[in-house]
Amino acid sequence: MFKYETHLHTYEASLCASSKGCLYPQYYKDLGYDGIFVTDHFFNGNSRIPVYDNWEKRVNEFCKGYENAKAAGDAIGFPVFFGWEANFDGDEFLIYGLDKRWLLDHPDILSYSRKQQYDIVHADGGLVVQAHPFRERGYLNSIRLNPESCDAMEAYNAFNQTRHNHNAELYCREKDIFMTAGSDIHKIGTLPRDGHYGMGFDNPIESAADYVKAILNREGTMLVSPGERILPEQIHTGLPVYVNTTEAATGLCNCTLL
Repeated sequence: MFKYETHLHTYEASLCASSKGCLYPQYYKDLGYDGIFVTDHFFNGNSRIPVYDNWEKRVNEFCKGYENAKAAGDAIGFPVFFGWEANFDGDEFLIYGLDKRWLLDHPDILSYSRKQQYDIVHADGGLVVQAHPFRERGYLNSIRLNPESCDAMEAYNAFNQTRHNHNAELYCREKDIFMTAGSDIHKIGTLPRDGHYGMGFDNPIESAADYVKAILNREGTMLVSPGERILPEQIHTGLPVYVNTTEAATGLCNCTLL
């Protein structure tokens, strides 16, 4: 099985990260992985990038973590792919299959609603995965699920509590939503060697487009220990759970309480 990290943050672009992009390829190669996706927090999330008036400068700085990781990966023959993590009201989305040129050509991206993001990313060959959908943190006042604005959900996240991951799997099973897994790593050494998540495939992923195609075809295996997937009978959260079923161009949601 070919193993890929799908959720990773670098110091260069994510304010909450402390490992530089250039350090990750060798680290993951030593762990037995076959490639990584760099998915730094975008400008509407926990970004390190200042709010420059110049969009090109802003995007160029955002991409440095990925570019540094890519250069280090190329030097050792280790694939590094580009993505990012967009934020709305605490509900976050991993975007795959698009590139720096695409970001430069879409300076209006921060005005998108969830539905607009989904439609425009899809139209250009990308993939949208809701990240850690049942995560509970002190800075969150609710859980917001978006089954109509994503292609899959990251059911298993290495930095979630087990309960959060179980809740996500129960929900995805009920709604027949394809599940992915990722580490969400921000600093090398914060996870045990066997504690890294990701996705496994029978064939190598040679481009971000390959990953998009595989997930849209509901292919791939979550890299999670089977012992971590002993599920409870029902979802139990400490926060109210809202399901965003439709969304207008204004960004306003029609929400229902789960």
